[in-house]
Amino acid sequence: MPGSKVARPRLDQPFVIGAIDTPFGEVPVIPAALTRADRVGGYKVRWGIGRYTYTVDPGLYALGAPDDRSPVLVSANYKLSFDALRRELVGRDAWILVLDTRGINVWCAAGKGTFGTDELVRRIESAELSFMVSHNIVVVPQLGAPGVNGPAVRRDTRFRVVYGPVRATDLPAFLDAGMRATPEMRRVRFTARDRAVLVPVEAVNELAIAAWVALAGVLLSGIGPGWYSLARALERAPIAVLTAFAALLAGTALAPLALPWLPGRMFSTKGAVAGALTAAAGLGIASLAGLALSPAALAAVALFMVAGASFGTMNFTGTSTYTSLHGVEKEMRVAMPLQIAGAVLATALWIAGGWF
Repeated sequence: MPGSKVARPRLDQPFVIGAIDTPFGEVPVIPAALTRADRVGGYKVRWGIGRYTYTVDPGLYALGAPDDRSPVLVSANYKLSFDALRRELVGRDAWILVLDTRGINVWCAAGKGTFGTDELVRRIESAELSFMVSHNIVVVPQLGAPGVNGPAVRRDTRFRVVYGPVRATDLPAFLDAGMRATPEMRRVRFTARDRAVLVPVEAVNELAIAAWVALAGVLLSGIGPGWYSLARALERAPIAVLTAFAALLAGTALAPLALPWLPGRMFSTKGAVAGALTAAAGLGIASLAGLALSPAALAAVALFMVAGASFGTMNFTGTSTYTSLHGVEKEMRVAMPLQIAGAVLATALWIAGGWF
C-alpha cells in the first residue's frame, strides 16, 4: 500500500545521475557503465580499505529508462555486488531492488539471513512495486536462494521469485531467453581467478594478527641462558618475523590458489599442508644459506607454520562457495583446538630453542 515508512534511496549518492518522478516519490536513476570512482572504490575494497562501509542505500533504483514491463532485479547493498549487476546491463532498462544486507554480498548475506524473505517482502512493499510494474516477477540471484522462501514472498506480496543465474555476466542471456537458465548458468564455479581476487583482502585481514605474532616471537627470542639477552633476541628475531609472515602467506595466498590440488576436505587441513610445504621450502633455503637453528627452534618454526597456515586458510571458508555454514561450524570445532595446541607447543619449543 502507498505510504510506506521505509526510507527511499538518497539522490545525492555519487553514482546517481538523475531521478524519475512517480506518485510515490522520486526513484534514483543510475548508469550501467562504471565510472573511474567506482573502479577505484572496488580496488580499495579488494585491499580491505573501507570494506565495511562500501554500501549503497537500500531501495528501488532505475537503470536506464524502465517502464512497467521492465524486469525487477534484486541485489545486495554491498556496492561491489550492486556494481557487478549494473555493469552487465549496458543498453538495457531495468529496475534494481536493493536489499539491506548490512554491506554484505548476496551469498554471505543469504547465509546470515540478511538477504532473506522478510527483507525482500519489506522492500517490495516499501518500493510500491505492485504499482510500478505490471508484472509480478522479481529476479533473485541464485546464490541468494538459501535466504529467500519464494512461496512465502508470493503469499505476502503476490510477487513470484525467479532465480537468476549464478553469475551476473550470464544475466543478459538469461533475460533474452525469457528468464530461463541453462545448466551452465546454474553451475557454481570458484576458479583460480575468483580465488586470486580474494587473496588481498584476506591477507590484509590477517596482517595485524601476523604482526602481533611476529612481535611476540621477537620478544620471546631473547629468552635463554642468563634468562634474557637483547643480543640473542636480535639474532633470532629475523627467523621469528619470517615465520609469522610465511605462515600468513601460506594460509591466505598459497592455500587458496592451490585449493583444488591440496589434499583433504577441510580447509584447515589444506592450510596445514600448505604450511608444511612452505616450512619445508623455507627451512631448506635456510639450510643451504648456512643458517643453523637448534632442533627445538626448527620444530617450532615448522609447527607454527602448519598451525598458522591452517588457521588462515580456515578463515577463507567465509569467502568460498565450497562450504556451508554447518560445515564451517563443524570444522571450527574440530580444527581450532588443534591449531591453538600447535601454536602453544610451537611457542614453548621456540623458547626452549634459546637453550637447546
